[in-house]
Amino acid sequence: MLNVELKDVVINALEDVKGEGIVCLDISEMTDISDFMVVVSGNSNRQVKALVNNVLEEARSAGVKPLGIEGQAQGEWVLIDLTDVIVHVMLPKVRDFYDLESLWNMRPGKVEGNTP
Repeated sequence: MLNVELKDVVINALEDVKGEGIVCLDISEMTDISDFMVVVSGNSNRQVKALVNNVLEEARSAGVKPLGIEGQAQGEWVLIDLTDVIVHVMLPKVRDFYDLESLWNMRPGKVEGNTP
C-alpha cells in the first residue's frame, strides 16, 4: 500500500469515529522516520481509545500492521506507528500542551517574527 493511500485510510478511520481537529503534516522532507504525521483529538479517554481501535482495524484491513502502539492503556495520548504514517490521538488538553503541529511546522532557518 502506498503511503498516501495509508494516510487516507487513517484519516477516514478517524473521521468515522468523529475525531476532532484532524491535521495531517507531510514530514517526508524533514525526517526519514515517516512520511506523514496525523494529529487528532478525542473528547474523552473512551473516544481516544475508539479512535485508536478504528485506525488499527482499518489499517489491518488494508494489510498494514502497526510497528508499535504507545499509551493505549492511559488513553490520554496514544501514538500509533504505521511506519509511513505516524498517528497521535490526544485529549485536547494534552494536544494543546505539546502543540506538535507547531513543533513540526518549524523549518531550519525559519525564525518566527523575523522579516527577510
